[in-house]
Amino acid sequence: MSNIRFKALEVTLSRQRSEFKLPEKKVSEYFGEMTFNREAMQEYLTREAFQKLINTIEKGETIERKIADQIAAGIKSWAISKGATHYTHWFHPLTGTSAEKHDAFIVPVDGGRAIEAFQGNELIQQEPDASSFPSGGIRNTFEARGYTAWDPTSYAFIMESTLCIPTIFVSYTGDALDYKTPLLKSIASLDKAATAVCKYFDKNITKVYPTLGWEQEYFLVDAALFKARPDLSLTGRTVFGHASAKDQQLSDHYFGAIHERALVFMQELEYESHKLGIPIKTRHNEVAPNQFECAPVYEETNISVDHNQLLMHLMEKIARKHDFQVLLHEKPYKDVNGSGKHNNWSLATNTGINLLSPGKTSTSNFRFLVFLANVLKALYYHSDILRAHIASSGNDHRLGAHEAPPAIISAFIGTQLTETLNLIEKQTKKGKVDANGFNLNINIPKIPEILLDNTDRNRTSPFAFTGNKFEFRAVGSSANCAGPMMALNTIVASQLKQFKKDVDELINKSVRKDEAIFQVVKRYIKESKKIRFEGNNYGDEWTKEAEKRGLPNIKNTPEALKALVLESTVKLFEDCKILTSRELEARYIIQLENYTKKIQIESRVLGDLAKNHIIPIAIRYQNTLIENVKGLKDVLDSKTFVKLSRNQMQTIKEISEHVEEIKTQVSLMLDERKRANRLEDQAEKALAYNRNVLPYLDIIRKHVDKLELMIDDELWPLPKYRELLFIK
Repeated sequence: MSNIRFKALEVTLSRQRSEFKLPEKKVSEYFGEMTFNREAMQEYLTREAFQKLINTIEKGETIERKIADQIAAGIKSWAISKGATHYTHWFHPLTGTSAEKHDAFIVPVDGGRAIEAFQGNELIQQEPDASSFPSGGIRNTFEARGYTAWDPTSYAFIMESTLCIPTIFVSYTGDALDYKTPLLKSIASLDKAATAVCKYFDKNITKVYPTLGWEQEYFLVDAALFKARPDLSLTGRTVFGHASAKDQQLSDHYFGAIHERALVFMQELEYESHKLGIPIKTRHNEVAPNQFECAPVYEETNISVDHNQLLMHLMEKIARKHDFQVLLHEKPYKDVNGSGKHNNWSLATNTGINLLSPGKTSTSNFRFLVFLANVLKALYYHSDILRAHIASSGNDHRLGAHEAPPAIISAFIGTQLTETLNLIEKQTKKGKVDANGFNLNINIPKIPEILLDNTDRNRTSPFAFTGNKFEFRAVGSSANCAGPMMALNTIVASQLKQFKKDVDELINKSVRKDEAIFQVVKRYIKESKKIRFEGNNYGDEWTKEAEKRGLPNIKNTPEALKALVLESTVKLFEDCKILTSRELEARYIIQLENYTKKIQIESRVLGDLAKNHIIPIAIRYQNTLIENVKGLKDVLDSKTFVKLSRNQMQTIKEISEHVEEIKTQVSLMLDERKRANRLEDQAEKALAYNRNVLPYLDIIRKHVDKLELMIDDELWPLPKYRELLFIK
């Protein structure tokens, strides 16, 4: 056992079990203790500063400089009491990860001493270098100025002795260079549009906000095995690897007893998450071996997005302590379940109502149907925008791979709601209205009886209604939730604005308010009917049916991203004041560049492994067989030799054929990569990588995986699937 694979296996098998001792305190006693939450605010802020900060969070009021200084002093005192020595503006650049630059609290004073200081201007705004972050052409490399600005709606927190202040990140010219800025704008736009519609039903509703509960899927792999796989280390997925004889066929891992090593990791992850106020509630084994899932209680979308970004950082950090590596790639193993991040989205009001939850009265159910119809219509007319915001090289491997929905965006709402919408569509006149205006009967059976979980779930649907929310199942595991949630908020906000306009036009024509609402809802139900599908999204029949309905089936990222710069998309985002055409163009370029670079890296890794690891081993084993055949020829008569050496000669021939094919295909792949790299247009380059380079990865893999089955196990240099997929 001399090669790197067996050394990695020896390290794995010799590992001591990681120790983590659960705290004796209840979770409720330490939950959020490392966040500057309302309890900490009340303790460390003056009454005036506390109230101003709450008003900013709840009402969007501006914080004056004097108050900012008071808040900064309070946060500093709290942070130092928790052991913090530095502070940072924590933001989400368009790299997809979080970013931070740490500064110490200390300020030198006379006499060679120092004091801890933190001013309001340091809390509110900083100027990190913006030149090296992706900007899509918005910034030149010699133009470095960018600004981070405090987001007071997301609690500051302490991690690794550093006070982390959630912020937005914009350029000197005011363009958004991050995920949070457009997300916050989309939340504000949705609030305004949804509140206006809610006023039809309840004047007490003054605020509507989207909620999000994500489900984070991930793989764990032993750190030593991970390091012995250059493809996993550099790309997050295996570019080679024959299927294990046993993986997920028996479904015995799904919801099974959690392996003790994984459980200890989860316990520490939950402990650290709870201290940071991340309300992780669920943990379980997923379908594939070594695949797991965790999920929190839903929160306001902006906070939930921050918590998911923070969780992914914690997962990687804590996994290393337990000699694991977390894999967040959407498809780390071929023909094994990939990982998603199901985004459970709904709308809540300041009065405590979930607008996507069927109620117990005809009034509340009518309001529910109004919002349901608007979401479905928004999805129908803007499905391409949602598809663009889940597009990535990793998610292309996962979508439609029988553990994730296909690339066709559709909605599942269940049998009962489908019947209800069909009845509304057929109805010629709305029912009677009593003196209260909306205590009405729509003359449709069971409307007051729509219940939570009124239908079975459809896990093949990319956008499924699950009782009181929509589950956007197509989001990838590694994604920043802000992108797809911003897109969803925006299309729904735009649709609700149009709904209000359509209803008011009828009211101005002397149509009664409730009748006007009903007429528009009925029209929307009819117009968006094609987006609803209740069957198996994986079936070929649905692909054909979707094509008949005119629903797009966009299977790769370069094609999907085109929706970002369509004239209709630009108009939508500019009308809602979320992103300008310049910012959308920049995001388009950034995503294209990111796609191209990832395929480029994968092809380089594959070429290196094939030429420098696989082929030499194949030739070494082939030479061993050749020497064995020569030995047989020396000791056997001609007839016996021909008979006994037949299989070995065939193996030698097959190895030669696979080696030659690998060499040829790697060379062709390199030529295509060079041709693609000469293209200056980013869209053309991304398409060239998709159409002309990417296919070679599968062709070369097929030959390498055949060699894996033929070559002596002790010679094979890379950890195999049977070793990667099962915790030791």
